[in-house]
Amino acid sequence: MEDVLNLYAQPYDPQRPVVCFDEQPRQLLADVRSPLPAAPGSPSRIDYEYRRGGTANLFLLFEPKAGWRHVEVSEHRTSGDFAQQMKALVDIHHPQAPRIAVVLDNLSTHSPAALYQTFPPDEAFRLMQRIEFHYTPKHGSWLNMAELEFSVLNRQCLDRRIPRPGEPAARDRGVGAVPECRVCHRPLALHGRQGPRQTASSLPNMNPVVQD
Repeated sequence: MEDVLNLYAQPYDPQRPVVCFDEQPRQLLADVRSPLPAAPGSPSRIDYEYRRGGTANLFLLFEPKAGWRHVEVSEHRTSGDFAQQMKALVDIHHPQAPRIAVVLDNLSTHSPAALYQTFPPDEAFRLMQRIEFHYTPKHGSWLNMAELEFSVLNRQCLDRRIPRPGEPAARDRGVGAVPECRVCHRPLALHGRQGPRQTASSLPNMNPVVQD
């Protein structure tokens, strides 16, 4: 615990940014019946019945001191998926940082071994020279600030149902039953929030990519 708290207490250093990483499975839901739009004196009404549209996984990178986050959707959360996220962190999100401190929990896929299983040894070694893992203690994953960001996303963006084919956008029909952000009203369940760098949410086979 002290290791993570001490890391958070350090002043911001662009040469050694502190990035929190977490992942979360999501169930994709769609309306069975079209919601009724709001009207004078009557709120919008959404039927409790829904149709399952499969599942997806969210990867979240959050840099608290820089006010930056990046969310990416994948079909799975394997060791290879984790390794690809770490490679993107090093080569795309922080290409100029000699060292990146990553706060994450003790999930079995969150290890240097995942990089060596996914990439050739010299590539895995190169990435590990740039990354230092800081694990939250057992029963202490709440120390990972990425979990707090997920709670914000859940309240702001992730409580939507996906539209049925041919349905209009929520703001066109007066209800919020599509994956659309309550704050910015973009037609996506998630989006990257602009920080010191331009961010994007990659949503393969679900939604188009949106960049701030």
